[in-house]
Amino acid sequence: MSSFGIVNFGLFCLAVMLLNATPGPDTAYIIGRSVAQGRAAGLVSALGISVGCLFHSIASAFGLTALLATSATAFGIIKLAGGAYLVYLGIRMMLAKPAHPTDAPVPQDIRPLQKIFWQAVVTNILNPKVVLFFLSFFPQFVQVDSDHKTTAFLILGTTFVLMSTAWNSGTAFLAGTLARRAGRNPQIKVWLERTVGAAFVALGLKLALTKN
Repeated sequence: MSSFGIVNFGLFCLAVMLLNATPGPDTAYIIGRSVAQGRAAGLVSALGISVGCLFHSIASAFGLTALLATSATAFGIIKLAGGAYLVYLGIRMMLAKPAHPTDAPVPQDIRPLQKIFWQAVVTNILNPKVVLFFLSFFPQFVQVDSDHKTTAFLILGTTFVLMSTAWNSGTAFLAGTLARRAGRNPQIKVWLERTVGAAFVALGLKLALTKN
């Protein structure tokens, strides 16, 4: 990998694996959709998160991430927008009405998979923590004097996206399976959705109010 200006690629992969195991807004969204709508929705959410990460990878490679991080106004807007969006999603889940045995077979809160996908993309893109992560983490594995910095960023970004997709897909599958079993008891599913929704609200507020 040194020919592409990348150093310590093995360490990079290990770090990405550990970072994926740390819960955050992306994981919360995937679990939330899996609990509310099943494994298919969770897997679509994971794909949306991956597209968001791909956006950040390209932005890092061509300098957009650095531009946002050096502009206090731009970064502040993204922080507030991302936090508000997570709070909005959390409140929607907390206020969702429980299904009754006499209700129609199709729940009223089912969202089209396309909408779930784009919500996941927005959730990831508007997360300033992801912006800072790409800005502070990736450069550590790129040679300072390399003539292929853009290529190095793109390779690291692609690796990150592939590893994250595999991890998030597994998370969605597991959460969806557990939720389907819990769905036999509607009350359990309601409390699962409300718990995940409350976590969304907490994450959104923390994201919007944190000073660094």
